[in-house]
Amino acid sequence: MQAQSILLLLLLFGLGFAAHFIYRMIMEKNRVRKSRDQAQIIIEGAEKRAEEIRNRAENRAKKLVKDKNSQMQRMSSEKRKEFSSTEKKLKAREEDLNKKYEEIDRKQSELEKMQAEFESKNLAAEEKQRILDENIEEIKGKIEEISGLTREAAKAELVSLVEDEARHEAAKKLKQIEEDCNSTAEQKAKDIISLAIQRYSGRYTSEKTVSVVNLPSDDVKGRIIGREGRNIRSIELRTGVDIIIDDTPETVVISCFNPIRREVAKISLERLIADGRIHPARIEEVVSEVEKEIEKEIQKEGEKALFDLGISGMHPELISKLGMLKYRTSYSQNILNHSIEVGFICGMLASEIGYSEKLAKRAGLLHDIGKAVDHEIEGSHVDIGTNIVKKYGEPPEIIDALEKTHDPQPQGVLPLLVQAADAISAARPGARRETYENYVKRIESIEGVASSFPGVERCYAIQAGREVRVIVESDQVSDEEGAILSHEIAKKIENEVVYPGQIKIMVIRESRATAYAS
Repeated sequence: MQAQSILLLLLLFGLGFAAHFIYRMIMEKNRVRKSRDQAQIIIEGAEKRAEEIRNRAENRAKKLVKDKNSQMQRMSSEKRKEFSSTEKKLKAREEDLNKKYEEIDRKQSELEKMQAEFESKNLAAEEKQRILDENIEEIKGKIEEISGLTREAAKAELVSLVEDEARHEAAKKLKQIEEDCNSTAEQKAKDIISLAIQRYSGRYTSEKTVSVVNLPSDDVKGRIIGREGRNIRSIELRTGVDIIIDDTPETVVISCFNPIRREVAKISLERLIADGRIHPARIEEVVSEVEKEIEKEIQKEGEKALFDLGISGMHPELISKLGMLKYRTSYSQNILNHSIEVGFICGMLASEIGYSEKLAKRAGLLHDIGKAVDHEIEGSHVDIGTNIVKKYGEPPEIIDALEKTHDPQPQGVLPLLVQAADAISAARPGARRETYENYVKRIESIEGVASSFPGVERCYAIQAGREVRVIVESDQVSDEEGAILSHEIAKKIENEVVYPGQIKIMVIRESRATAYAS
């Protein structure tokens, strides 16, 4: 029984083992089948992605090929257009050259024709000259026979007549020159003196040598003077000006021939008054600051002048000297503004005649640069200006223009342009003005000349002396005599009075008849 149980257990164990083995075999087959299916799916997916990649690559390649083809076609089209345009230009140039060749041939034929005509006329002229010489010799012989004089005697008499006539003309010309010199000598002298005064910083008086500083109150005058005058002495010593404090209310006058020093003193004094601290140390500090500001302002003005005229490449020191012209005047005309104006006018004149506009502007701007230098350097402003532009490497044309611009008869295109532009700027109405004293003297002279004639009751010079109205006694001067009187007054004014422009003389004669009815 026990043996049967063991056998049964062994049988059951064998059956279980066989069942387990069969189960394992079935599971392994299923796993292999699943793996094969997954592998097939992966392979199919890979093949599908490979197909997609291949399709995209083919599409991209086709697109690239298409783009390249279109680009090549476009480039080919542009090249064809370019070649076509070049071909047209070449054809047009060829036609132009053919026309020019035809024009040259035509002009050459005309020239040959003119040369033939000239030679023909030259031969005719030589023949006429020969006949004329024969006639002259024949006439000379007849003159000698008629006058009874030999050729040498007639020549001597003719020379004597020519000498007398030339002597008379020379005397007349000399008198005219003398009159011109007398009429312009006074004005020229004033011009020279005015220029010398601006360059000299001495203790003399002139109408354009003072600046006025307004004070908030008269109490400030005492603070400006300081204890025992130390403040005013410090200002005068540091700036080189004269401070004039008088009874004029709320006013201090600064006197100096050097306009730059005068401007420094004026600005410094205004700042000291505004600040309230006035003592020697503060004066020294403020004056130093103002001097630096004025130097910067001078450089800035010079650079601005160059910018306005479109000029470049100038030495910085020369630009600084150009800016100093802002503080110089000639007949109350600012020299820097005058120089800029001359530069513009000179450039316009140069452009009209085909000369270099930039060179002309440069010469016009620098023509008065010698006036920027003070009296420490000797010489006329022409010589000083020439030396300055030489020193700072200006072109030879500029140097030559500055040397010759103020000559009576300059030689060369550029000196003539600068001289003309200078005259135009100076002669412009309102550019320069005479002094009040000269103006009053001229008006009085004109009225005095008109009043000196008999029959003149009174006269008035109006419109700044450009018109004179003369009122005459109606019982002493007739209408006809009034016309003659106007011409006589005009002639006398021309001879005795120096004046700009023209003066209109108007003679007024008024007759009044009065009657009373009773």
